[in-house]
Amino acid sequence: MARKDSEFQYKVMSRSYRGKGIFRPLNTGIIDERVRCVREMCANIFFYTKGAQTIMIDAGYNYPRLAEKMGWIDVDPASISDILITHCDTDHVGALEDDSELLFKDATIYLSEIENRYLSGKPRRKVYFGSYRLPIPQIHNQRVLLQDGQLLQLGDIKVECLLVPGHTWGHMVYLVDDAYLFTGDTIAINCDGGYAFNNGLAESNKVSVRSLAKLEGFLRGRGIEPLIVTGHTGTTRNLDFAFAHTDKPRNVFRKCRPYPADAPYDSFDESDDTEAGARAGVLPTQG
Repeated sequence: MARKDSEFQYKVMSRSYRGKGIFRPLNTGIIDERVRCVREMCANIFFYTKGAQTIMIDAGYNYPRLAEKMGWIDVDPASISDILITHCDTDHVGALEDDSELLFKDATIYLSEIENRYLSGKPRRKVYFGSYRLPIPQIHNQRVLLQDGQLLQLGDIKVECLLVPGHTWGHMVYLVDDAYLFTGDTIAINCDGGYAFNNGLAESNKVSVRSLAKLEGFLRGRGIEPLIVTGHTGTTRNLDFAFAHTDKPRNVFRKCRPYPADAPYDSFDESDDTEAGARAGVLPTQG
């Protein structure tokens, strides 16, 4: 997935999803005292800071303005030594690709052992109900391959790695310090709560729904309510809201009710994402 593939996705998906409210990313800014984010068109990448250490969650598109926008939230690309990857789609690993700016060429990436198979092309990632195969990412970072339930200790940061297949076969979510759950493309939040992520982009919608039920049971069984941080539709602290409709996937063929309701007509239009806005204050939490 070279830069041309990120550009192709922008052209095709921007046109396909205009007016439907499918994506509602946060603008670049501060979520709370630990988490900051960068917006890249319809997607977010996240930075989690504890003490002097910052880790990165997902690597976004192959996107020429990433270093600029990281500057808006005072994160130095050279300070990033560890990157958690939820899955290997174009909009989550682009900044690691061979023809990117290679801002993170010395960073170690963490992803599930199952998801890592996409990087070899066996199997190929399929979208649009299995009708289209995505290009194979060209990534050469040092990798740590993860198993379901594995615990990582990155300095003082504790990470619990949870396998949630469906969107991709090896998709993982990351529970960080028992207080933040980075969900990638597992949950899509609308005004009326969360759904399994978009139906046309899943390897298996049935598996996505089963994975979400398991994830909800895990969180409730542990008695924790982390801040749920999604890859495309913002955040929520309310478990009931986040899992309100996760017995079914969100239908990309129908207009949805995004949060907030005044989401832009074209969710790839990032003209309202500015440095002044990034420095203006804390971003909203939903639900």
